[in-house]
Amino acid sequence: MKELEKKYNPEIVEQNKYDFWLNKGYFNCDVNSKKEPFCIVLPPPNVTGVLHLGHAWDVTLQDIIIRYKKMEGYDTFWLPGMDHAAIATEAKVVKRLKDQGINKYEYGREKFLEACWDWTHEHGDIIRQQWAKMGIALDYTKERFTLDEGLSKAVRKVFVDYYNEGLIYRGEKIINWDPVAQTALSNEEVIYSEEKSAFYHIKYKLEGSEEYLDVATTRPETLFGDTAVAVNENDERYKKYVGKNVILPILNKPIPVITDEHADMEKGTGVVKITPAHDPNDFEVGNRHNLERICIMNDDATMNENCGKKYAGMTREECREAVLEDLKSQDLLIDIEPLVHEVGHSERTGVMVEPMVKRQWFVKMRPLADTVLETQKDKDRKVNFVPSRYEKTMNHWMEITYDWCISRQLWWGHRIPAWYRNDEVYVGMDAPEGEGWVQDEDVLDTWFSSALWPFATLGWPDSDELVKKYYPNQCLVTGYDIIPFWVNRMTFQGEKLLGARPFEDCLIHGLIRDKQGRKFSKSLGNGIDPFDMVKEYGADALRYYLATDVAPGTDMRFDEEKIKSAWNYINKIWNASRFVLSNIDGLKEINLDSLKPEDKWILTKFEKCLHESKRFMDKYEFNNAGASIYEFTWNYFCDYYIEMAKYSIDTDSTKSTLCYVLTGILKMLHPFMPFVTEEIYQMLPVKDEESIMISAYPKYSKKYIFESEEVAVDDSVEFIKSFRNIKAENNMTKEFKVMFDTEDDNDIIVKLLKIDKDHIVNKPLGIKAYKVFSNRIKATIFFEKVESEADRILKESQIKILQASIARREALLSNENYVNKAPAKIVEMDRTKLEEEKKKLEELLK
Repeated sequence: MKELEKKYNPEIVEQNKYDFWLNKGYFNCDVNSKKEPFCIVLPPPNVTGVLHLGHAWDVTLQDIIIRYKKMEGYDTFWLPGMDHAAIATEAKVVKRLKDQGINKYEYGREKFLEACWDWTHEHGDIIRQQWAKMGIALDYTKERFTLDEGLSKAVRKVFVDYYNEGLIYRGEKIINWDPVAQTALSNEEVIYSEEKSAFYHIKYKLEGSEEYLDVATTRPETLFGDTAVAVNENDERYKKYVGKNVILPILNKPIPVITDEHADMEKGTGVVKITPAHDPNDFEVGNRHNLERICIMNDDATMNENCGKKYAGMTREECREAVLEDLKSQDLLIDIEPLVHEVGHSERTGVMVEPMVKRQWFVKMRPLADTVLETQKDKDRKVNFVPSRYEKTMNHWMEITYDWCISRQLWWGHRIPAWYRNDEVYVGMDAPEGEGWVQDEDVLDTWFSSALWPFATLGWPDSDELVKKYYPNQCLVTGYDIIPFWVNRMTFQGEKLLGARPFEDCLIHGLIRDKQGRKFSKSLGNGIDPFDMVKEYGADALRYYLATDVAPGTDMRFDEEKIKSAWNYINKIWNASRFVLSNIDGLKEINLDSLKPEDKWILTKFEKCLHESKRFMDKYEFNNAGASIYEFTWNYFCDYYIEMAKYSIDTDSTKSTLCYVLTGILKMLHPFMPFVTEEIYQMLPVKDEESIMISAYPKYSKKYIFESEEVAVDDSVEFIKSFRNIKAENNMTKEFKVMFDTEDDNDIIVKLLKIDKDHIVNKPLGIKAYKVFSNRIKATIFFEKVESEADRILKESQIKILQASIARREALLSNENYVNKAPAKIVEMDRTKLEEEKKKLEELLK
């Protein structure tokens, strides 16, 4: 029989396993199978680069679920795919072309899209290689891409149907504009961070008067777009000014003073400038009062001609400085009040987002969100979040949601299926007939297609074979950071288009941070390549660490030392397996009939571990499941049972028990560490399948629960621990004797403690002794400590110190002057210390 290598080497162990599983078809689903389905769709990674540590965590959790469910007897289906990632990929390709001296617009749309496809194929291959290194069981026969033909058709159908239903419309609204990517963004694509800024107090003089209103703003450069100033109608300070005009600084044109609820009497001066084209709140004020929208910026966020020649072409920052200088020179700047406030930045480019009024396409969200909120009240139809607290995140978003801006000013993506001819608009699956039609240049938000992922990947709307069996999916695994981006949108699309939740369970994990709790970033230089960890410790060690370090929904602080610990754990299993395999060679079948107490003990521990860990596995609590299996494997099987087994290794019961329990350990650990468990499983003389991946997960059996033997052997183990502790604490050598005070069979204890028979006595010895006991076993250890030269020198030194101290205290206490004048507490303390020192000296002189 082939033997395990003497040393665990993950690089060798992890070779060829993935191809073996893949070529055998173990990853593939079977739509015709009568087995109960268990489907997960992989959150598609962007084709912009390689997988990071967060991806490794995400796919590890999913792979654990799939492997576990497959062993449980389900028809498992883990659907892989990748996301075209419109903004991110376009930015990467634009940069690549720029480095080659090529301008995107001069290159042309068709050639640019070819370059994007080249990028996609190149990085798609890299991602698949990385999936293989992690060992994840994806059904590649069903792999999808968010821009493939089937997904593209599904996207067009949803757009057209929603448009015809009135759920998609085109309108002019204020949106988040990315001046670098030069595209619209949804609110979820804007990241807010605190920045130092100021309230700039500016004089807006009443028309024909030196009297003025104090207007505080954080963005003085936008005053060119002001079309009113607003006060609250209940604000007594300003009632006399309502209906009058103020003169807009620098441009010197009159704008009205209006009343609106947006003006807060308690905030600032109570007077706000209204810039409808560059502030979301002001946009709504403008709609209520029919104010003009004046756009004062170009698409790259430089100032345009509406600001006047002096300012046109300046950046926002340059314009702010110039405006402040001009306001100062005209005595219109009252004060600068420092403050810290949140500023929105593009998630992709990092640039400060500019609110701008643009004609865009929107999804009407209220009816879609309300359907989800109603469904979430039904326990049989709702999405079940793990941990459950994240349901509040989704529900809150559904309660406050706004119409979703879905158009993007990009070329890479799903082109909007709308065509224009003069004032006509046509929306359809294909281009309209006739001359003069021009298709919309924009593409759809990437999340629009990603929201269809749980069912469009299954063939919807053309085929329902996979949909009938695998929709709703059984589980989705993702990070809490994309609940608003993706989970929420999949939920309302699934409810609307298929009348059912997209997945039954949604397992949420946190973010991975560095050891100090900081996000990984290039600027901090704290990034970790997961495949460096794979190279160093193996995929199994990395997987085990990622799966078991923290509870669901919790952030993880990356710690390489814990991966080393995971490697040590695997190495422990490896060495234990080498012992077992070397002693069960030739075993034909497992026979658990004639069991010894220690066999019954380890079988009981195994069944209880199985029962507990399976309960955790079913709840996706892999940290707790891992801890349970670890405790059993390390503390009971490796540390004690294997040692016990060495003294009865020739018996069938011991061989069978070793094989049975090791097989169970391998199966419980296979979802966590698939490579090494497959390697060891292949060496077993008795196994139920050709691969551990398709073997049956252990089933809990009360048949192998032996409570009395468990209590008895537990007691023996506790006695052994106590005995070893006393030996270690007292540096006992072999020169000791043991007297057992109980008449039970102590044979296994004597063997494990390696006590020679001639060291066991039947009566007390007149030398130093220690009592050792557990609930059932009592013993006395007799030993005469052999004094070393170092011990003798130390003892003589201690005697001299004590003798000197005693002489000093006796002299003090015999001095009546000291005793009468010193504080009573001090004198009493000296007397107490003197007695203590005399006792210590007496002990040392024995």
